[in-house]
Amino acid sequence: MIKSSPTDILVVSHGPQVGALLTGWLKAEGRDCVASDQVEGAWKKLEDGRCSLVVVDLLAPQQLGVDFLAQTRERYPDIAVVAITDMDNREKAIKALKAGAYGYFLKPLDQEEVTLGLTRVLERRRLLSSAEDHGKEGAGDQMAVVLQRERETALRLIRASEWRDEVNDGHIRRVGLYSARMAEALGWEQGRVEEIRLAAALHDIGKVGIADGILLRAERLTAEEFEVAKKHTQMGGRILEGSEFSLLQMAREIALYHHEKWDGSGYPEGLVGEKIPESARIVAIADVYDALSHPRLYRAAHPEEESLSIMKDGRGKHFDPKIFDCFLDLIPELHRLRDQVAEGSR
Repeated sequence: MIKSSPTDILVVSHGPQVGALLTGWLKAEGRDCVASDQVEGAWKKLEDGRCSLVVVDLLAPQQLGVDFLAQTRERYPDIAVVAITDMDNREKAIKALKAGAYGYFLKPLDQEEVTLGLTRVLERRRLLSSAEDHGKEGAGDQMAVVLQRERETALRLIRASEWRDEVNDGHIRRVGLYSARMAEALGWEQGRVEEIRLAAALHDIGKVGIADGILLRAERLTAEEFEVAKKHTQMGGRILEGSEFSLLQMAREIALYHHEKWDGSGYPEGLVGEKIPESARIVAIADVYDALSHPRLYRAAHPEEESLSIMKDGRGKHFDPKIFDCFLDLIPELHRLRDQVAEGSR
């Protein structure tokens, strides 16, 4: 059982059902939890000054849903906010993240996921508050723990991305490893190298918003379907935006821009040259190399020589020439990394 604490959790929902469900779960875990399905009652609970966490049902009307969440973050910036929505309302979830929500849960709700997830949110809030209260003394240790939590968040997102793209076994892990090795060879500081290893693995997180009929299709996509598939870059950017941590900031720029091309012919914004973030330029090479070298639902893997020949044609057009030349020098090492992933999956 989760240790009891004086923390108040406020559940704001449309109608009593969600509030009763969550308060029952949380009280059983020793949490002090109250619910409200009225705007006036919800604001009164917050004005009492004991709430540390608010859970907002985004399926409620605006005044109890997205608007209430945004106003809570504005009026009470020290209170953590978490959202609830369903699979058909991802756009609302993204708006909630942009408004400052720590995260969201999808209906139908899972008791263990909700109770453990809210515990992690409260712990993260406690650590941040402790670091602020004690100033510089001990703040380094506290923030190290917070950063570890952020890495855990990234790893959980990576796991979700792997489940969504399970037909391409090992792809996102290899892209992360290849990108980290290239960044290291380009002279990146070691902390940033570790960040791109995790951030690069989230390059396709936006695919969670693409329908299975397109994502898992065994034939080449039509032009119309491809336009839909391309939106995974913008979806990924929206999912990851708004974090104050550099790892997730890097993950966002990679998710959004890894299909941009050096000559400006890529998407979603048609960025040219060094206007494309370097992290995204690195991942673009790692992603294409791995995609060509492994089978897809609609084709077999290309032989190594053919893959490299195709990519060399894109030097200075698709790919940053400097980074591409670095990539070519590292091919033997990338082979070893590929073999490590294969061995680890057996």
